[in-house]
Amino acid sequence: MVEHCHDFPLKVQKDSKERHHYDFHVIYSSSFRVPVLYFRAYCSDGEPLAIEDLEKDFPAYTAQELAVSKWTFITREEHPYLNRPWYTLHPCGTSEWMKLLFSNEPSVVSQGGVAIEKYLTSWFSVVSPVFGFKIPLKFSTFMNSTPSKSGNVATVI
Repeated sequence: MVEHCHDFPLKVQKDSKERHHYDFHVIYSSSFRVPVLYFRAYCSDGEPLAIEDLEKDFPAYTAQELAVSKWTFITREEHPYLNRPWYTLHPCGTSEWMKLLFSNEPSVVSQGGVAIEKYLTSWFSVVSPVFGFKIPLKFSTFMNSTPSKSGNVATVI
């Protein structure tokens, strides 16, 4: 069951090449119990980009990772809301690296998890460099200092 979806559009233009458009959705996967980044990439005329074209837009370190593990790092699957093929950053390792990221976090032990805001900020700080995104420090500070109105915590499993 999918619970949340957030949309982040982006345009990329390198050198004098055609402009590529990217749409990003962050969707919670109840199967993996982690957020998953879905994205689609297309040219100005609406034609979808092949994975080989994606590699040209990505930062060098992402292109290197794709060369090693192309279909386990990025996969193509049906978007859970739109029922169309989108790319995803495969979530199979997310739980493990989030556990590692919060291994020294006192709230994991005392509260059984970390505040949703802190979890998502931390998750996004790991995922965003794949696309060369940079999280503004004030966003991270705001998200981690704003108490969750719901009191929800993310369980790091």
